[in-house]
Amino acid sequence: MGLSVLIAGGGTGGHLYPGIAVARELLARVPDAQVTFVGTAAGIEAHVVPREGFALDVIRSAGLKGKSAQSLARGMALLPVSAGDAWRVITRRRPAVVVGVGGYSSGPVVLLAALRGIPTLLMEQNAMPGITNRLLAPVVDAAAVTYQESVRFFGSKAVVSGNPVRPEFFDSGGLHASGYQGEEAHGHDKGAHGHDVPPPGAAGVLVFGGSQGAHAINVAMVEAAARLAAGTPRVAITHQTGERDLEMVRSGYRRAGLEARVEPFLFAMDREMKDADLVVCRAGATTLAELTASGKASILVPLPTATDNHQRRNALALVTHGAARMVEQRELSGDRIAAELLALAGDEAQRRPMGVAARQMARPDAARVIVDRLLALAGRTG
Repeated sequence: MGLSVLIAGGGTGGHLYPGIAVARELLARVPDAQVTFVGTAAGIEAHVVPREGFALDVIRSAGLKGKSAQSLARGMALLPVSAGDAWRVITRRRPAVVVGVGGYSSGPVVLLAALRGIPTLLMEQNAMPGITNRLLAPVVDAAAVTYQESVRFFGSKAVVSGNPVRPEFFDSGGLHASGYQGEEAHGHDKGAHGHDVPPPGAAGVLVFGGSQGAHAINVAMVEAAARLAAGTPRVAITHQTGERDLEMVRSGYRRAGLEARVEPFLFAMDREMKDADLVVCRAGATTLAELTASGKASILVPLPTATDNHQRRNALALVTHGAARMVEQRELSGDRIAAELLALAGDEAQRRPMGVAARQMARPDAARVIVDRLLALAGRTG
């Protein structure tokens, strides 16, 4: 029988996609390995994992931190149910190693695996580990962390691996500018990707806030639109808004006379980043790993409600290394984001060293390092 590995957790892309990157690296090195994901029916994994070609075992689980009293009661009531589900999955799959990628659904699977003597490995994407991984730290065998700042939570079990991202983010291809297009853009030549080429001298700016968008960033960009339209240098905006704010942003840009490509979701984020000169975004751990892999200067607006304020801690790791600027959401306004954006967009002498610093923080070997540790736990080489 081939090597069986369970990858537990998810809930968000930031937890799930690094696990998928590790699964692909493992299969590249051990083709007969059996990789199964474990998560909930409500998490992003329910849609993404089957599409990526992996099996998904669903357990019943709910978070306990930062919830209403009703949600907390439901989460507590589900604990024995989650344990029962996790026990059955482990018994059926008989894993040689269990990997926890974060998110509340990883908790019961990793804990029960550890109690049953199965080797366990945590993946921690954030500078400040999430509550699930902090609680699991004493019982697991190893932890792969993104930042040196996280080592203290796991001690000698930790290896600073970096956060795995798809290899496409490290490829050097792509247009120099943003891949600018959309309903509002007309009359430009087509580029190599079928995108409209921005006007000569325009700086490509990619704006996004995650798969659901970021309302505060969307509003600030609409407020900034008139100043951006009239400012120097010209900017070619590509903006992922999420579904909710799509029409608000499109109409706001149109009223201001700012031509932009505005989409609810951008599927080829590796290409979008490579084609941009500057990125405005949140500071989720996987987003930052993609930024560093792409070697892009960025303006980071951390989500202030993120658990344990971990996005601000993530952003500071880049700011400290000269790879990004940070604007706190409480300070975010149209005037502020326009000023920051135009200053960087118009000054390649500032952007270039930021991009170099970002790329120096990238870990193209992250998935390999994690799989090395995983195989060592399983008593295998590969």
